[in-house]
Amino acid sequence: MARFVYRMQNILNLKQKTEGQIKMEFAAASSELNKQLDILEDYFNRKDQYLLEAEELRNESKLKVQDILDNQYATAQIDVMIKNQAMVVKKCESDLEKVRVRLTKAIQERKMQETLRDRAYAEYLEEEKQEEAKENDQRTSFTYGQRQREEENAK
Repeated sequence: MARFVYRMQNILNLKQKTEGQIKMEFAAASSELNKQLDILEDYFNRKDQYLLEAEELRNESKLKVQDILDNQYATAQIDVMIKNQAMVVKKCESDLEKVRVRLTKAIQERKMQETLRDRAYAEYLEEEKQEEAKENDQRTSFTYGQRQREEENAK
């Protein structure tokens, strides 16, 4: 029995390799997004702390105007930082989506090549089965022919 050789195996290997690389890109983009989301969350936590501090400063018996002004300035600055970080997060989400689309396409292409390989293997098995049946028929015919000649010679 001959060995099955898929003639487009190198293309399938390339598709698998490409898919692996894109998966790594996806993981990196996902990691970067998570990192940026953590930074944004930290900014929101700092803003909450500034707001609590502002409330405490305003409720003190003796008002410290400079501390209140500093707190207002810090709150305004953190708002700007939050806005900028939100834009960074949006960009990371966009990048992740682009990589996700590429990954989906790469997976589809690999699966298509695997389907083609499976079909080629099924055809190979069918051809082998037919070849084996043909050989069996030839053996049977030969054996039957041999017996006929032996019987004729024996008469």
